[in-house]
Amino acid sequence: MKPEDSPSAMVMPNLILLPSAVSPNAPHEQRNYSDLSILGLDLIRRTVMAARRAGFDQIFFLARDYDPPSGVTAVSDWNTLRLQQAMPLVIAPATILAETNWLKSLATMRIEPSAWAAIPHRISVLAATAVPDSLALLHADGGAYDLAAIEERLTRRFGPATTISSEIDPMVVAKLQDIPVAERRLLHGLRKDTDGFMARHFDRRISLQISRRLAPTDVTPSQVTLVSIAIGLCGALFFLSELWPWQTLGALLFLLHSIVDGCDGELARLKFQESKYGGILDYWGDNIVHLAVFGCMAVGWAQSAAETWPLWLGATAIITTLASASFVYWRQLRGKESSGPLFTSVSAVSDDPLAGMLDAASRRDFIYIVPILALFGKANWSLLLAAVGSPVFFLLLVFHAARERLKADK
Repeated sequence: MKPEDSPSAMVMPNLILLPSAVSPNAPHEQRNYSDLSILGLDLIRRTVMAARRAGFDQIFFLARDYDPPSGVTAVSDWNTLRLQQAMPLVIAPATILAETNWLKSLATMRIEPSAWAAIPHRISVLAATAVPDSLALLHADGGAYDLAAIEERLTRRFGPATTISSEIDPMVVAKLQDIPVAERRLLHGLRKDTDGFMARHFDRRISLQISRRLAPTDVTPSQVTLVSIAIGLCGALFFLSELWPWQTLGALLFLLHSIVDGCDGELARLKFQESKYGGILDYWGDNIVHLAVFGCMAVGWAQSAAETWPLWLGATAIITTLASASFVYWRQLRGKESSGPLFTSVSAVSDDPLAGMLDAASRRDFIYIVPILALFGKANWSLLLAAVGSPVFFLLLVFHAARERLKADK
């Protein structure tokens, strides 16, 4: 298979799912594909939603003697499969663990004309030109309705299958014991390349376990966002004190806010509940907590020092943080019409070094400075860092935007 040269010219594939049992030794009531639930979604619904997110055109279910699931087009046999136009066809068991990443890779690959590709016993892919002959072949002589029989017939007709890229590595849930493995795989896929060091090695370890337990419940990502905001605002109040125990408690709540703040996105991706408005709530909620923390630090420091200059530090940190947040929102998020997740980088250019530096500076790792300082009763010193760093960050944002505009006008 080869990458498609022009994404705009891609012909998105269709997907057909084959009903399959979980395990021949499982009790009858646990052997149907529809009995499997993976982190809050039954397996086939997860497949349908992931495939639609990846760009698959039509999703079919080869029902035969099974009750068809919702969200797919049921067909009784290969002869009744009607495709709207010539497109590649992906054949997979209904117990496959669909993940958007490998589905997108599959959707953006193409097979040479009149050929087929396969990962044995997991997926088979028919080139658009080979679909009509293949459907007739699979329907003949009583039909082939499992992957082994399908692969055997296709091999006889077209020769050995083309090798599919190793980036495409789907898992089939063949037995009930595979469910924990599938859950761990989905959770691991929630990690982001953009996570900072502490977020990757500490925050995610905790947030993923929280998300794992919330996924089977009715809790929504927006509800988690509101809880995260409430934790952060409660933590901010403790910075009004100059005593290290209260500052430490506030710093730990601030850190807990950051960890729980990661759960809403994880839960949204697990349950396909990403939305523009959820992203806006998350974005501004996070910034409101930071403003509250800076404000309380400034007031607490001014009271303990009996001076007004900490208030100026707080005002500087608050104004420039709000300016940066508003500037990024205005440039990158305000006009987004999609109902999907918000793009929260400072730039639409992913390979710009300055944009990468600014993105790194906006990550959550700086929060770990606060509890360290709090143990010595100096949590408010982080306000000084914010009062210096926030204006520099804002000026670099403006400089980067102006540079992008000049490049676009050339």
